[in-house]
Amino acid sequence: MTQILLGQSYFLRFDPKLWEAMQPYPPLGTLYAASYLRQHGYEVALFDAMLAESEDEWDKAIDEHQPQYAILYEDNFNYLSKMCLLRMRQAAFTMIEMAKSRGCTVILCGADATDHYSTYLEKGADYVLIGEGEETLIELLSGLSEGKDTSQIVGLASSRRSKVERRPDISNLDLLPFPAWDLVDVEKYRSIWLKKHGYFSMNMVTTRGCPFHCNWCAKPIWGQRYHSRSPENVAAEMKWLRETYQPDHVWFADDILGLKPGWLPRFAEALHAQGSLIPFKCLSRADLLTREGEVDALASAGAQTVWMGAESGSQKILDAMDKGTKVDQIHEAARRLKRAGIRVGFFRMTLAFQCRMQCRVPSFMRRCVNNWAKSRTGRTPTIWRCYIRVRSQRRFIANYTL
Repeated sequence: MTQILLGQSYFLRFDPKLWEAMQPYPPLGTLYAASYLRQHGYEVALFDAMLAESEDEWDKAIDEHQPQYAILYEDNFNYLSKMCLLRMRQAAFTMIEMAKSRGCTVILCGADATDHYSTYLEKGADYVLIGEGEETLIELLSGLSEGKDTSQIVGLASSRRSKVERRPDISNLDLLPFPAWDLVDVEKYRSIWLKKHGYFSMNMVTTRGCPFHCNWCAKPIWGQRYHSRSPENVAAEMKWLRETYQPDHVWFADDILGLKPGWLPRFAEALHAQGSLIPFKCLSRADLLTREGEVDALASAGAQTVWMGAESGSQKILDAMDKGTKVDQIHEAARRLKRAGIRVGFFRMTLAFQCRMQCRVPSFMRRCVNNWAKSRTGRTPTIWRCYIRVRSQRRFIANYTL
């Protein structure tokens, strides 16, 4: 019998396009929650839905561990979890029902649960952690074990509380323990990666949140707040991962890697000092990559691929998105990355209408990357605000529809 069973509701099997691509990563946010719970004396087991066939495996995990608390703690660092497909929401509802039928206290944490906590409570969840969950979860478990009134805990939604307040975020991320990788079947992931791609990739994160204001972006967990680990702390984790699991590659799942001025040079220096270089991919912004020394520091740290949120080749569209970047900066950032031998990837936003300006995008990409780039077209659930903004500027829109 295990006191706590942690899980998440993102099943790669239920996402056909990404199942075919088969680049699976364990739920990093869930692993952080597991290590934080352990640090506070709790016994924890993990159900990893990423490679599971269906919710039936969660059912079996409950029978195996017989937990007092069943906690669906989504990976708030993975954009796939943050988008929350309807199929994954239904999976969460099914998993709640399974846990409740065994008499478990059911706790939820995640982007969709934060946005729609009343829906999850109606489906049987006992508690929903609003936003960042670790500190709220510890206070809740402590209160439940001591028989205290939990209705006034900040950052907690329940059927007994009508007003929900957000708890301040953890600001010193260096105090957090490294993710509980020992709970993951790492060799299963390694085997899949090697068979499909010829190398093994693991995921890490150096920050929480993003301070920028792109008006299509969903930020239910951290909003505009932003906190960063120190470069030395991240380098120490990379050294530990390299010595313990020998990954060939790392995906930094941050919205932006190295936002703070000087962070990337310090990071590269720390990696070289510890001998812990691992090739990696990351996300960044064009305006940050044009800062002096940033791209050189990325190359020195081992960057193989940098994805930029280019979004559009039209300055009018970028401005309507409140992106805060210039088309010229995208060109210049791509040139600098190419000169440094780093591959360039673009995210491009597909809006819910056709715009004359968007016809510039394909040629814009070709000019920027000269066949070096990959391109990913994205749709986001919170596009509506951006759509309304651009639609109001009808002078440069053609064939728009509601």
